[in-house]
Amino acid sequence: MDVLAITKRARMSPTKARDLAREIQGKPVAEALRITTISEHKAAFQLGKTLKSAIANAESNADLAVDDLRVKEAVIDEGPRMKRYWPRARGMVRHIVKKTCHIKIVLTDDK
Repeated sequence: MDVLAITKRARMSPTKARDLAREIQGKPVAEALRITTISEHKAAFQLGKTLKSAIANAESNADLAVDDLRVKEAVIDEGPRMKRYWPRARGMVRHIVKKTCHIKIVLTDDK
C-alpha cells in the first residue's frame, strides 16, 4: 500500500533539492531519515519534515508498520516563482527570481 505526503511552496530551489531526493529514493525509512538529519543541505530539513509527515500518515491512517516502509518516490517539482526587483545605478533595475518547489514523498510497504 502506498502512502503520500506533500509539501507545497517550499522556499528553496528545486534543482538543489533534487540531489538529496535522489539519494533517499528506494531506501528504507530509517536510513532516509538518517540521511536527512546528517546532511547539511537546506533541502534536508524540508525533506525530513515531509518524510516524517509521510511516516505519520502511514502509522495513523493506513496502520502500517514503520519498519517495513521504504521510500518509493521522492519527487521535487517546481512551484510558483516570486519576482522581485533590486534598484541599480542610473535608474536601472535588476530582476530577482525567488524559486519555490513542491515536495512529494511516497512510501510503500512492498518489497
